[in-house]
This record gives sequence, C-alpha cells and structure tokens, in this order.
Amino acid sequence: MAYQSRLQNEETDRLFQAILSLQDQEECYRFFEDICTIHEIQSLAQRLMVAQMLKSQCTYHEIVEKTTASTATISRVKRALDYGADGYRRILDRLEKMEGPDA
Repeated sequence: MAYQSRLQNEETDRLFQAILSLQDQEECYRFFEDICTIHEIQSLAQRLMVAQMLKSQCTYHEIVEKTTASTATISRVKRALDYGADGYRRILDRLEKMEGPDA
C-alpha cells in the first residue's frame, strides 16, 4: 500500500519535485539558502542530529548538551521516530550506509 501524506497537495508536490531535482550538495545549499531562513535550516539540521542521537540511544541530557535542542524538540523527534511516517529512520539508515560502519 502506498503512503498517503496528510500534507500532500499540488504545492507540496512541486516543492518535493524541486528538492528531488537538486544534483549535488552545492545546489542544495543554494536552494535552501534561498527558500529557508538560516534559522530554519539550522533547526532542520538540529532535528536530524537529535534523531541520530536518539537512534544511538543517547540520553536527553547528552542530546541537550551536544545540540542545545530543547527537551520539547527532542520529544517531538522521538515521537516521530516511534510513531511517525518512518522518514527519519529511512534517511538515517541511508546516511549510515553512505558513511560506512566506522563513521
């Protein structure tokens, strides 16, 4: 059964098509710097780091210390990892494979 997002609409489809068309990290930086604020990009990066640390069984205290994320943010990310659409897990698994076992 195909995944059906509650967010899906024409505008969001177009955004994701644009993201999928990016060809390298430089294009990602250029696009995201234009479409997002610096704070938004930093927040997204922080959430990904929080997800990675949660997956690695780090404590909330360790995560707060390393990322400065609030406990509310950590809880939201944990909820997404436990009950979400499986997006974090898929990406973290792919990154882990790309970076190798010693990363």
